[in-house]
Amino acid sequence: MKIKAAVLHEMGLDRPYAKSRPVKIEELELDRPEEGEVLVRITAAGICHSDLSILSGVRPRPLPMALGHEGAGIVEDVGPGIDDLARGDHVVFVFMPSCGVCGPCSEGRPAICDPGLAANVAGTLLGGGRRLHLNGDSISHQVGVSCFAEAAVVSRRSLVKVDPELPLEQAALFSCAVITGVGSVVNAARMPAGHTVAVVGLGGTGLAALLGAKAAGATRIVGLDVLPHKLDIARDLGADFVFDANAGDVIEQVKQATGGGVDFAFECAGEVEAMELAYGVTRRGGTTVTSGLSHPEHMMKISHVNVVVEERTIIGSYLGSCVPQRDIPHYIELFQQGKLPVEALISSKVPLEDINEAFDNLAEGKVLRQIITF
Repeated sequence: MKIKAAVLHEMGLDRPYAKSRPVKIEELELDRPEEGEVLVRITAAGICHSDLSILSGVRPRPLPMALGHEGAGIVEDVGPGIDDLARGDHVVFVFMPSCGVCGPCSEGRPAICDPGLAANVAGTLLGGGRRLHLNGDSISHQVGVSCFAEAAVVSRRSLVKVDPELPLEQAALFSCAVITGVGSVVNAARMPAGHTVAVVGLGGTGLAALLGAKAAGATRIVGLDVLPHKLDIARDLGADFVFDANAGDVIEQVKQATGGGVDFAFECAGEVEAMELAYGVTRRGGTTVTSGLSHPEHMMKISHVNVVVEERTIIGSYLGSCVPQRDIPHYIELFQQGKLPVEALISSKVPLEDINEAFDNLAEGKVLRQIITF
């Protein structure tokens, strides 16, 4: 079948993207689903900083590539071997497919599935195939999803069935922003109620972490960012204190406001400087969790002896350290109960044809989540 999709041919072009136009809307040929695969009609897809990092070249991927990793849709067809999904089911995508049998999967850590990582790096589906073609040539899938398109064929392992009562434009948020942010709090940090929290980087993931900390019973929440309007949003969503992350004395400001630093700090900006700031505002004996994705060559500087004598803990969290089949329905239930108001993360809805302009808005920090609707 023929579909319209957003395709990246070259990384590292100059901004504004509205002028350089790195992403092209092209007609692709999409294969039918094979064994263990599902055809999904896309209804909504969120534009995330992880997508932006591919455009900029921070996270190199094999090109040309059909973009998009956060989204939701409706099952159109299933391949052989699938008996737990049917036409009409509502689903959200998971950007790390899990094989279920490798070492990490067997330990209950599907977010770091070995075959899933290999497939994502190679630009294939979990089974190793490519189902997208441009002018007769196969092109790469972004993390096995490629949902900036009218439809996608993905591994069953890249999907979670969700409540059909949930609007699909909101469901898309649970594909990445919510599970990454909330999951970093409840899965990676395992934060008990009654603790103090700081969130560094108040984009979609960071604000989801803030909402997750609030729902988990944090006593005081600190938001840090370089953009004033994001500090305002954090305050509206429950932050007790907000600070300019660029202020020269910001670490002392946080320590003064929290009595020596926070129990848990969450880095959600994807910059080494943000990670160092998150570590700096964490108290002695505290835990610093990072879920941002910086350039692979960028290194952070942290005192080794400080980690030891202050008994610090540093945790990396990918995909919110989630078990998606378990956690996504649970987070949706919390949302439906009014305990996780993630609809506040949606800044606007945009057509697929305006994707380059949308990436400019994201790069300039003007928006949280822009949702492409089909």
